[in-house]
Amino acid sequence: MEWIGGECLSEPVRHGKQRVSRAGFPALIACVGVLLARVSPEFATTLFPLVAALLYAFGALVLKRSSELGVGLWRTTFVANLIVAALFSLLWLLGGPPVEKELLWQPGVIALCLFVGQLSQFLALEKGDVSVAVPIFGLKVILVAFFTPILIGEAVGMKLWIAAFLSVLGITFLNRKDADRPPRHLLITFIAGGIGAVAFAIFDVLVQKWGPSWGAGRLLPCIFWINALLSFGLIFRFSAPLSKVPGRAWPWLLGGSVLFGVQSITFVSTLAVFGKATNANIVYASRGLLSVALVWLVGHWFHNAEQHLGPKVMRWRLAGALLMMSAIVLVVV
Repeated sequence: MEWIGGECLSEPVRHGKQRVSRAGFPALIACVGVLLARVSPEFATTLFPLVAALLYAFGALVLKRSSELGVGLWRTTFVANLIVAALFSLLWLLGGPPVEKELLWQPGVIALCLFVGQLSQFLALEKGDVSVAVPIFGLKVILVAFFTPILIGEAVGMKLWIAAFLSVLGITFLNRKDADRPPRHLLITFIAGGIGAVAFAIFDVLVQKWGPSWGAGRLLPCIFWINALLSFGLIFRFSAPLSKVPGRAWPWLLGGSVLFGVQSITFVSTLAVFGKATNANIVYASRGLLSVALVWLVGHWFHNAEQHLGPKVMRWRLAGALLMMSAIVLVVV
């Protein structure tokens, strides 16, 4: 991938044979591009997914609160997708090769995978139990390892396969809970959750495949702009117009959407720049562990009642945490 080079902030920036003067925020973006290009893939695919996982955990708590205040799933998705698209637009300042119109189908395919994944995920969560749906989403870790050699031709070692399976098992334990009733709509939960996991896995692998030739500053904004356009179809699913969203819910909705946007930029940019989608996804799966920790430590800040779950649930989640940590150690050691 060709990145904008040169001295950050204080000096003009070289891009190819041209010398471009940059100042202020664009210069900061160019500086970030230079720094990213100098980071080793091994370090980047460990650190950045961990940062993204932490932001995801906080964002989930914030958006959970907005949902409890009556925003609703579809309005939350619509607003979040527009904000995420706006944040990804900043990556355009990183520069990159000219966009070839005949290749626009590539970000279109990736955006379609993202959109299908979101719809499938939301359907599974709406119809089924979270404790069943979320572990199914965790299959994405294994599916990324499966699709990587097929779509990219990059071999995945046995150590990563073991780590991927440990991650999925850990996610399953993290989402166990006491229940006096059978799971709801089990079949549709499995089908929708499975389709979502496949779509998100292909999304990650295709970003890794086409990211180097496009450049993160071109491919990623195009993907999320297309996804934002597709999101306008969700308006027909709204329970009420956006103007009816309670005033006290807006800070939670906007705050959670921004956190989700920043974590998306952090994680997806890592895939586009450094590749290693399997490694990154295994580390990123720690968001389940981080979510549990945040619920117990600061859940009361968000009026979250999950911290009052019984000791049986806690034991399952501790076991899941150990499995998650084992998977991460396999990746980073």
